[in-house]
Amino acid sequence: MGWLKNFLTSSIGKKLVMSLTGLFLILFLVVHLIGNLQLLQFMAHDSAGEIGRAFNEYALKMTTFLPIKVVSYGLYAFILIHAVQGWMLWRQNAAARGPVRYAVSDLRAVNTNARVATRMGWLGTIIFIFIILHMYQFWLQMKMGNLPMANYGDGDVKDLYTIVAEAYTNPLYVILYVVSMFFIGVHLWHGFQSAFQTLGLNHNKYTPLIHKLGKGYSILVPLGFAIIPVVMYLQSLNA
Repeated sequence: MGWLKNFLTSSIGKKLVMSLTGLFLILFLVVHLIGNLQLLQFMAHDSAGEIGRAFNEYALKMTTFLPIKVVSYGLYAFILIHAVQGWMLWRQNAAARGPVRYAVSDLRAVNTNARVATRMGWLGTIIFIFIILHMYQFWLQMKMGNLPMANYGDGDVKDLYTIVAEAYTNPLYVILYVVSMFFIGVHLWHGFQSAFQTLGLNHNKYTPLIHKLGKGYSILVPLGFAIIPVVMYLQSLNA
């Protein structure tokens, strides 16, 4: 298995791992957004009138349904791998910009790649810190916190909705969340199309479409996440 280790630790291997884990996380964000949009059920109560029921039942399924739990642990591993590989590539690119003389055209390409790598490195670090804080705020509370319970007639479930709703009454947390979504959008703006390029999925016919999809995704998905705390905060002011 030495060849596999050598490949995964090579520059090409690291970029391949970044691309594959990045595409998985891109898919996860869509699923996560669909689940989080249920937080807005308070605008039109569930059938029985219980605020937050859809979200609490969604959270329960995400933490107890075995196939989803398996995927979730894979997700945590992919986030960590994606972050570690990103930092390794960041350092590698920084080292490669040592005192080497380039032709003018090559120097421009090196400087452009260096700026992109530096920006992606800093963005990735900020996003990783946000993910840790976000998981501590909600995921860890769901797993280990002493949450209030809600009863919808078929048993008690942990009332994560109330914890989330309370967090989104804090304007500082809402601002932090929205700014973090902006950083994620910028990260995705480059990362989406870069993942396809690294995997060699380039074609004169399809590449322009991939670029358009990537730009649309990098705007709409982070915007969808950002809208939720803003709407819930504004709603709390009218409560």
